[in-house]
Amino acid sequence: MQTGSEKERIVITGVGLTAPGGANDLAGFRRRLLAGESGITTIDLRYMGPAPAGICDFPETRYRRKKENKRGTRAGAIGVYCANEALADAGIDFSGYDRARTGVYIGLTEHGTVETENEVYNISRFDYNVDYWTHHHNPRTVLNNPAGEITMNLGITGPHYSVGAACAAGNAALIQGCQMLRLGEVDLALCGGISECVGSFGIFASFRAQGALAEHADPTRASRPLDRDRNGIVISEGGCVFTLERMDRALARGARIHGEIVGYAMNSDARDFVLPHGQRQKECMQMALDRAGLAPADISILNIHATGTRQGDVEECRVVRELFADCPQTAINNTKSLIGHAMGAAGVLELAGNLPAFADHLVHPTINIDHLDPDCEVPGLVIGRPRQMVRVETILNNSFGMVGINSVVIVKRV
Repeated sequence: MQTGSEKERIVITGVGLTAPGGANDLAGFRRRLLAGESGITTIDLRYMGPAPAGICDFPETRYRRKKENKRGTRAGAIGVYCANEALADAGIDFSGYDRARTGVYIGLTEHGTVETENEVYNISRFDYNVDYWTHHHNPRTVLNNPAGEITMNLGITGPHYSVGAACAAGNAALIQGCQMLRLGEVDLALCGGISECVGSFGIFASFRAQGALAEHADPTRASRPLDRDRNGIVISEGGCVFTLERMDRALARGARIHGEIVGYAMNSDARDFVLPHGQRQKECMQMALDRAGLAPADISILNIHATGTRQGDVEECRVVRELFADCPQTAINNTKSLIGHAMGAAGVLELAGNLPAFADHLVHPTINIDHLDPDCEVPGLVIGRPRQMVRVETILNNSFGMVGINSVVIVKRV
């Protein structure tokens, strides 16, 4: 994938995020991850009662007024916050970039569920009289809503759209941004993923019906991928937006570079609505490595997707063992153990949490593993406390989703 031309090379120059537990910038997020602090708490769900969940607490009116947030969506509010934070982190004020040549690409697992559930509940209090249904419903529930809310807030007139790719959506949007820059369609890309899933009781109810919703007396211990006693997913909200630029433009303006995207891949299982397929995941990882011109042993950190489901964790770990069998220098971690599963934001939040390793050379730990499932043993797994590396050069991020969609992104130190 690397051509050597700085115009072809794509770099991350800004990161804006909000994550469960009150982490609202990369430095704060990194501190929590290295300290092994869980961001999971308890939510009281309509019709269901209490459940563990990852909830964000960010300054919602920093970049737009309360009235604008009320008219828009929770996903839009998260997106506006993260996009502005990413631009600030990158030092971009549009004096050197044209808003008409800027693209916004946001990954979503789903959108509209929260708004629809809220409206149905609202009219239920009025004998289901649809005269009480809000006229804001349609613009709130169109799939491009979060990306569109970002463009309205920032005055961006270039292309915007959402990328629907289940829980691989954050990585998919990042890949989309890379491709649009490489094609010359845009000069600057704002891309990432958003989850507002904790606002939907239906998502919780569906995972419970599948036997895949995590339960634990202590919510901070509910998200436990790879542990023998794991019992499902902890649903989280969150968001992460990156600014992507071509290397030549970033260097010309003296930008700080978080990392270079050197490889990526997506493929499909073509097998089942829910059950993952390890072989296809392995093929996706290998395609990303091949495009980056790297071998498995060249990867410093492998951030696995594992969500805490029985089969999902086992399938991924099996193929990771096969592909990274002879890679003693590769460290493996899992971010969902700390923040739960942020759905469409998962891939990019988890990648962001590992990016500072290029500077501090630390691998954040996987927590809540009291008894490692023998079927989930993988070489180099970092458990309980950070691992100091001699040097971190590359990060491989796995992100997989329902209906058999897989994505892998590889980022390299610059």
